[in-house]
Amino acid sequence: MAVQISTKDGQVSINLNAIATVIGASVTDNYGVVGMVSKNLIRDNFIEVLKNENYAKGIVLKQNGNLISVDVYILVSYGTKISVICRNIQETVKYNVERLLGFSLDYVNVHVQGVKVD
Repeated sequence: MAVQISTKDGQVSINLNAIATVIGASVTDNYGVVGMVSKNLIRDNFIEVLKNENYAKGIVLKQNGNLISVDVYILVSYGTKISVICRNIQETVKYNVERLLGFSLDYVNVHVQGVKVD
């Protein structure tokens, strides 16, 4: 899948893996995030922290015109405030995608799939 953006000069197509790299780096740089996990937790039947090359498994993109909506699936560490982590992820992802890729995000949903106890 690729995201299609219309500009005054023509069409821009950005591959999902490029978008997933930007989003994944934005998510995992936040305090309290252990890592990204698969969006198909029920099917996969176990929590596996995704590496850099697999960030696309933990991200769902939906396009509506020139607006993109993002769903990210994460694992947080025990003892952190989940609401603060989620708000920071939303702000960081929105800022980095708009600054680095040049298109607007409609919303960023954060799905906490589990809590890791050390």
